[in-house]
Amino acid sequence: MRIGFYLLAAAPLLAALPVQAQENPVGSTQIAQGDYAQAESKLLAELRIHPGRPELLLNLAAVYAKTGRAGEARNLYTKVLSRDDVLMDVSADQTAGSHALAQRGLRRLDAVQFSAR
Repeated sequence: MRIGFYLLAAAPLLAALPVQAQENPVGSTQIAQGDYAQAESKLLAELRIHPGRPELLLNLAAVYAKTGRAGEARNLYTKVLSRDDVLMDVSADQTAGSHALAQRGLRRLDAVQFSAR
């Protein structure tokens, strides 16, 4: 399975790059606009319908990371790593696996926590 993603250059802590969809069920517009509360609400609603979808878990982890909930973000990245790796488009000409994106998110969490010490 391959899932489409597009890079948000203005969001350096986002390891989960928002999925672009016409109805925007995964909060990509809200994440790009910094409306993390609305993005979280949409993502949680979608996860009730489609539990375990890596793009939802990664985007929610990114929201948690951006809102200072590193422990919750870490749990979601770990959950993605415990499932099958899914190839995703991170831009029009670049792909990455869900595991690579989750590992990148974990490294960013570690870097932020290290710099806060």
